Amino acid sequence: MPTTDSTTGLDPAVAAQRLSEEGPNELGISQRRTLRDMAWDVVTEPMFLLLLGAGAIYLAMGDAHEALILLGFVVIIMAITVLQERRTDNALNALRDLSSPRALALRGGTLVRIAGRDVVREDLLMIAEGDRIPADGKLLQAHELAANESMLTGESEPVAKQPADKVFAGTLVVSGQGLLKVTTVGRHTELGRIGQSLDTIALQASPLREEMARLTRKLVVIGLSLCALLVALFWALRGDWLQAVLAGITLAMGVLPQELPVIMIIFLALAARRLAAQQVLTRRLNAIETLGQTTVLCVDKTGTLTQNRMAVAALCIAGQELDVQNLPAAADGSALPDAFHELLEYAVLASEIEPHDPMEQAFHRMAADHLVDTEHLHPAWSLAREYELSPQLLAMSHLWRDGTSAHDTVATKGAPEAVADLCHLPDAERAAVSAQAARLADRGLRVLGVAKARHRTQDTWPDAQHDFDFEWLGLVALADPLRPEVPQAVAQCRQAGIRVVMITGDHPRTARAIAAQAGIANDRVITGDELTQMPPQELANQVRQVSVFARIKPHQKLALVEALKAQGEVVAMTGDGVNDAPALKAAHIGIAMGRRGTDVAREAAALVLLHDDFAAIVLAIHRGRQTFANLRQAMVYTLAVHVPIIGLALLPVLFGLPLVLAPLHIAFLELVIDPACSIVFEAEEGAADLMQQPPRAADEPLLSARHILLSVLQGSVVTAAVVGLYAWLLGQPAHAATASTAAFVVLVAANAALILPSRSSQTRWRSLWAGLTPVSLWVAGGTLAALAAITTVPWLANAFRFVPLSPLHWFMALLAGLLLTVVFAANKRWLQPTAPALHPSPA
Repeated sequence: MPTTDSTTGLDPAVAAQRLSEEGPNELGISQRRTLRDMAWDVVTEPMFLLLLGAGAIYLAMGDAHEALILLGFVVIIMAITVLQERRTDNALNALRDLSSPRALALRGGTLVRIAGRDVVREDLLMIAEGDRIPADGKLLQAHELAANESMLTGESEPVAKQPADKVFAGTLVVSGQGLLKVTTVGRHTELGRIGQSLDTIALQASPLREEMARLTRKLVVIGLSLCALLVALFWALRGDWLQAVLAGITLAMGVLPQELPVIMIIFLALAARRLAAQQVLTRRLNAIETLGQTTVLCVDKTGTLTQNRMAVAALCIAGQELDVQNLPAAADGSALPDAFHELLEYAVLASEIEPHDPMEQAFHRMAADHLVDTEHLHPAWSLAREYELSPQLLAMSHLWRDGTSAHDTVATKGAPEAVADLCHLPDAERAAVSAQAARLADRGLRVLGVAKARHRTQDTWPDAQHDFDFEWLGLVALADPLRPEVPQAVAQCRQAGIRVVMITGDHPRTARAIAAQAGIANDRVITGDELTQMPPQELANQVRQVSVFARIKPHQKLALVEALKAQGEVVAMTGDGVNDAPALKAAHIGIAMGRRGTDVAREAAALVLLHDDFAAIVLAIHRGRQTFANLRQAMVYTLAVHVPIIGLALLPVLFGLPLVLAPLHIAFLELVIDPACSIVFEAEEGAADLMQQPPRAADEPLLSARHILLSVLQGSVVTAAVVGLYAWLLGQPAHAATASTAAFVVLVAANAALILPSRSSQTRWRSLWAGLTPVSLWVAGGTLAALAAITTVPWLANAFRFVPLSPLHWFMALLAGLLLTVVFAANKRWLQPTAPALHPSPA
């Protein structure tokens, strides 16, 4: 068996073979529902039990043929329901796989980002602060590494790690970085043996789900009350208790709203799957409904608005500025003036040896182009001590030891004002540095100060950077171009009534310049220091107006989120670091960066941008609005088609007419309603002006009184048409079976026709046919074909107790059902002036 090379990592072919032989890196506790679980859920549903009850009554009445037909429908409905559940479950499982911890693996000499489930034994993994360790292993390298192992030990204090120490799956790297060789994966890890699971994506409680539960409970109460009334009336008027119970079951099958929660879950799960195809991972499904309510979008600058592809643009020493963007590469340093060699040298020394940060990578690239054959690169030096960046001091230092000198070398880089403070610059020099940094920042460049110090080798290292005697070297300015799609995406947000707020740690002038390029309002920029000094009332006033915040420390993001929420805003917030997690969790929608983000940030977030693309956020908001709009229309349609079922169950009993509907007919109607709701409406593109409308109010219900009124009105129109035609045909020479057949044709045709005006909230006549999807045509065509089959094929028609219709009766029934489209559209237009919620005016 090939072993892992310490410099190139595991061979990709070996990794693929090992993954195939040993299975994925999962904990062995299946969260995936089996087909048997799904079938059992269907068996315990009210609709299934009602069908069985109806079949038992037919057997008691001696009608075994009808009972067997019902049993056939039970099998069909179960199969369709299980397939629908399977589709939803597959969508959720795909999201679970995406949301597992990611790993940076060294394979074949190349660092690749892979899913945690694809990690195999003997993989070499690079781990850094904020990473969730995906498997058990042994450290080959460790630099200031500490891990939080509280989920295994219960001990909250981080544990310092050294080379050769073990680290465990599921634990969190809280500082430093290292190289890990995987020893065990999956259920063989410590976490797997304990039996915990991190791979959990579930539908959380949400206002929409609670609203749906309340509506379902109300409809159940109404339905059961109507069933009891129908049974009592039937028994009292006709004296046949078995027929009375059968009529009650028929009505219960038509009234009980078992589709509503199922439709909601399908819509949210499939919306999440569609978002995943657009490189946006949904970790919490209820975030999809909240997306349409977003009023403020708080975003980072670096990597979100900009490309996160930094390059050194300028070097400044003592007021002298050198533009290096078009400088030709020369390894001997001849293209770069000697005066600037030391500045670049110490910028590299203040960076990581193997940097992941794009800014530090830019320093290393420039040094490779200009300092390779000079004395300013020091590959033999060892990094003895690192002083990390902190919210209190926006600068970091590296202490290097060459092994021969009596002094260690200290290199520092950070915010110009922080490094100037470390150097104790006189006021005049500090002002000059500030002015130079401001001029560079006005061009949208990120500006860093660089300094150096010496420290006696035999002396104890100080605890704080302030204890070194630093000497100012100069400024380094880096360019990070704006993403080309950002201005248009910001404009889309503005049209949609969403305010974009930029929160960055950069210089205020850099922030203002980038905001101007992106189209974000930047009349005033507030810094973190100003934020700290603001009383709560002033902060509340400022967050209403200011859209650019600079030099913001991570913990101040949380204060901004809370201040915005206190103003009644629905806040979406992007973040990538460990310290961003509280703000991501506090925001209504936390959005983590997938490529440069830490596992901690991803776990705290509701959405993860797999490509760190700002435009993807706008796509997600559009998808959230579209899903909510489609779900609303599906619910309006669902309620509407249940109204005639109630009418056709009650009215014939009240007027002494033969019954129109039997349990078999209701089962057929359920096969029509479910695909129409879950397939047709979910696939709708939605109104073209969705992103020109203001955000949905946080307290706006899915179904207002006016939406319910529209459903009842549309359903009542169908009821009147069906019962009217039925009663008229009974008064003609036509047989009762002819009348019931024609009435059923009208009912099904009207339900199919109701799909057209229900697809959107538009009221224009041409909107009935505009944007018809192939799915809509297939469902409508399939419904009419199935209707033709059960009314014309003799053995099917006998099962449904239908008789062949004459061409005249067919024409009358179909025409009556399809012409109702005109009435449906007129109803929407009639309700429109008093129901703005049906179609909000564009912003």
